[in-house]
Amino acid sequence: MTAITAHHGLFKDTDLHVDDTGGPGRPVVLIHGWPLSGESWSEQVPALAAAGYRVVTYDRRGFGRSDKTRSGYDYDTLTEDLHTLLEALDLTDVTLVGFSMGGGEVARYFTKYGHERLRSVVFAAAVPPFMAQGDDNPDGPLTQELADQMESSLKADEDTFYDGFVTDFFSVDGVLKVTEAQRQDALALTKQADKKAALKAMESFGTTDFREDLTEVDVPTLVIHGDGDGTVPFEGSGARTHAAIPGSRLHVVAGGPHGINVSHAEEFNRVLLEFLAV
Repeated sequence: MTAITAHHGLFKDTDLHVDDTGGPGRPVVLIHGWPLSGESWSEQVPALAAAGYRVVTYDRRGFGRSDKTRSGYDYDTLTEDLHTLLEALDLTDVTLVGFSMGGGEVARYFTKYGHERLRSVVFAAAVPPFMAQGDDNPDGPLTQELADQMESSLKADEDTFYDGFVTDFFSVDGVLKVTEAQRQDALALTKQADKKAALKAMESFGTTDFREDLTEVDVPTLVIHGDGDGTVPFEGSGARTHAAIPGSRLHVVAGGPHGINVSHAEEFNRVLLEFLAV
């Protein structure tokens, strides 16, 4: 793949690292989860490219090889980064695939920019419709106690926090569903995350309400989620997103943890390619 780095001014003085396989194929833009980078799609890029698609990944600001900015970790700004990317590469007829936190940019895109450039979207183990549990969102899977615990643990000791987080990311009921080498690969990506960015982005994905955004989704939609996801539990997220988008497709990965694109890569890729082919 060829690295394409945005010039200053394109992203309001923020350079984002972009990888683009190029070619004439229909574009698929893969939006990574927290606190990883575009490299977390390593199991998907070759399969999609082999099937003839133009595959674009990028590192969210503050993560991976992108600029570590002081601000801009709200979803309006993050979605503006995505839109600027689509414009800069002149991508149309695009399928957006948002994993975990990345599902937020997918949902917010419709509210801010509509569907003109889009063909379809995928919510993969994604955080919408609204993670924070509260009086008006009793089914939200993220309690204030858990959010506070995550924040304090990350502030106290990044290495210990990320080691535990990545283990849970790939586990179901305490059983790791990937190889230790795969877990270490993901752990290495967390080392590239800026601490301030990670904390601000954590707040954003935990507290942003996407319920109204989902009512604007009006293109073919796939929701794919593991039924053993302990990080973004299916019943509070994927199941509700599917219910909120009329006509959306749902695929539940049996025994799948949060990181289903790695643990169940063959199944994930098959379902994604079947959806893209329609």
